[in-house]
Amino acid sequence: MLPPRSGQPCGRQFQYLCQAEQACCLVDSLACAAPAQPAAARLKFAPEQHQQLQGRGVGTLHLAAVQHHDGAFLQHTQQFRLQRGLGDAILCAENFAGEKPFLVALGDSILGLNAVSQAVGRMADVFDSKRASCVIAVEEVPSEETSHYGIVQPEAGSDDVFRVVNLVEKPAPDEAPSNLAIAGRYIFSPVIFDMIRRVKPDKRNEIQLTDAIQFMCDEGRRVLAVKLTPEEKRYDIGNFPSYFESFVEFALADPLYGADFRIALERLLAKMPARV
Repeated sequence: MLPPRSGQPCGRQFQYLCQAEQACCLVDSLACAAPAQPAAARLKFAPEQHQQLQGRGVGTLHLAAVQHHDGAFLQHTQQFRLQRGLGDAILCAENFAGEKPFLVALGDSILGLNAVSQAVGRMADVFDSKRASCVIAVEEVPSEETSHYGIVQPEAGSDDVFRVVNLVEKPAPDEAPSNLAIAGRYIFSPVIFDMIRRVKPDKRNEIQLTDAIQFMCDEGRRVLAVKLTPEEKRYDIGNFPSYFESFVEFALADPLYGADFRIALERLLAKMPARV
């Protein structure tokens, strides 16, 4: 798991990531943080989790490994010295993953309202049944927005599960091979680590994960994509405007507090003058 970038909110969404993983019987998690701050200090736990940890005599801001929901374990690591892109962050997890397949969940993306999504479970089923080297979650985005995402090119005649033949990082709309954007969830076999080591840094000195996945495609390895359903909307919380919008939508849908929050929000909006 990769928490939101430095300076972005990091709260309940981290708990969403843990719960989604456990729903798919994933019990060991590794959080990789940027070097700007200590990794553990950026991980915020829900009050009940904090109390559980304190009950064990452990401070949540000084943990190399902590136990959370239902016996699952969370560990953390940090990118070395410099923040060198997603590929470099995943390489930090090599010892953790060992020789087993593993899930990558980006902390700036929540799948489904209140994180209700079966996408990771479907990805795991595809990974096993198709003997894939990599499975990627993708979503349809407006064509004019392809420059904000990594975009995949599907094999001809593709369905909701399809083979990926090419990937392009943030292409212009007229250069994009499709409107299918990578949605912040991946399952990899350990071969991805060798692919990442072959990637040359880009002009920003970052190691792009899409380049490593492209090597897998070029070698004929089975790289598959699973398309999100309309109910599995991806909530982008990697910047403050989209975080605020997602927070409001999640709060309105909350079964305990949603109705009261709606009343409070309507009252606040009525007091605020309209802006043109």
